[in-house]
Amino acid sequence: MPDQPATSSSSSASLSRLAIDRSAGPALRRRRPLWKRWWPWLILLVVVAAAALAVRERQAPMAVDFATVASAYPSASVAVLNATGRVVAARRASVSSKGTGRLEWLGVQEGQMVKEGDVIARLENRDVAAQRDQAQAQVQAARANLVQGEAELADAQAALKRAQDLAKQNFISGSALDTAQARYNKARAVIESLKAQIAVAEANARVAGVAYDQTLIRAPFTGIVLTKSANVGDIVTPFSSASGTTGAVVTMADMETLEVEADVSESSIARIKVGQPAEIQLDAFPDLRLLGQVSRIVPTVDRSKATLLVKVTLVERDARVLPDMSAKIGFLSRPLAADERKPVPAVRPDAIVKRDGRDVVFVVTRDERGGGERVKSQPVTVGAKVGDLVRVDLAPGTRVVSAPGERLADGATVTAAKK
Repeated sequence: MPDQPATSSSSSASLSRLAIDRSAGPALRRRRPLWKRWWPWLILLVVVAAAALAVRERQAPMAVDFATVASAYPSASVAVLNATGRVVAARRASVSSKGTGRLEWLGVQEGQMVKEGDVIARLENRDVAAQRDQAQAQVQAARANLVQGEAELADAQAALKRAQDLAKQNFISGSALDTAQARYNKARAVIESLKAQIAVAEANARVAGVAYDQTLIRAPFTGIVLTKSANVGDIVTPFSSASGTTGAVVTMADMETLEVEADVSESSIARIKVGQPAEIQLDAFPDLRLLGQVSRIVPTVDRSKATLLVKVTLVERDARVLPDMSAKIGFLSRPLAADERKPVPAVRPDAIVKRDGRDVVFVVTRDERGGGERVKSQPVTVGAKVGDLVRVDLAPGTRVVSAPGERLADGATVTAAKK
């Protein structure tokens, strides 16, 4: 019985700990909702993403069109008409043989210079050479007969003189004088016959010589061999219609007669006249500009193309100009001055823009760090127009931005726009 009060007090303490604290109820009901606790972080995340997107857009290369500073010629500003054509030789020939035979020797190569009259090829001619030698021998025989006849004539003339002297003294009869006279007349006739025989022999020798000469193919003029059309062993004939034969042996041209011919539309022919200055540019050598002059306008219209053929003589010669080269012709309104023949740097007008009141272009440079391409604004001095371009003080070959927009800034990365 004495232990019961202690047990009662212990139970009361345990029950008091198990009692519900009513004062904690309002605190639990005042906790914020989940979305109110996270919305500041969401806003921060959106701001960071927007900033990252703006930086990425700022760093993304801008697609632009590129242009290049070209070497333009001032002649473009005085050209009244441009045309395309080709180089031709006014004096050109396909060299062949007048006779028919097998080609025995060919002594030239492509590109070789030959002089007029040089033997460039030969046909087999041993039989023709023998006939020529025989004809020349007949000439020598006829001349020898003439010498013999002249000796006979001299003897007959001397005998006639003696007979005349003796007849005056009545030492011989008249019949003897007549015999001496007849012998003299016969000797004179023989001389005339022998001279005629010599003429015939010489004519035969000339025929044989011509036949022999026809086996030798000679250069008709001084020029350069362009092509070879036959080889040793080929059958050469003047008319190569037979199977296995060829006509021309070589083709050659006189390089001193080179000119440029171009087809000009009949609607533009009024801008061209004979004697008009021109400038010639070869496609093979773009930096080579040669002066020319309109030599003639062929008075025949090609109805299929509605064009006329205009021929321009090369006033300046250059060893690099070859037949059949493609060329561009600029027909000029006036002769060019010496300083107008030198190239100047020029660019398309749309590559020049105004920035802060100055004319600038955006030069494209290589970004060594990023490996891309950047632009740098560079002030330029704008000069006169050169054709469709404008003269600037930039080095030829410099790459610039064509038609830069207002958004393009100094230092921006760029890339070529897709066509």
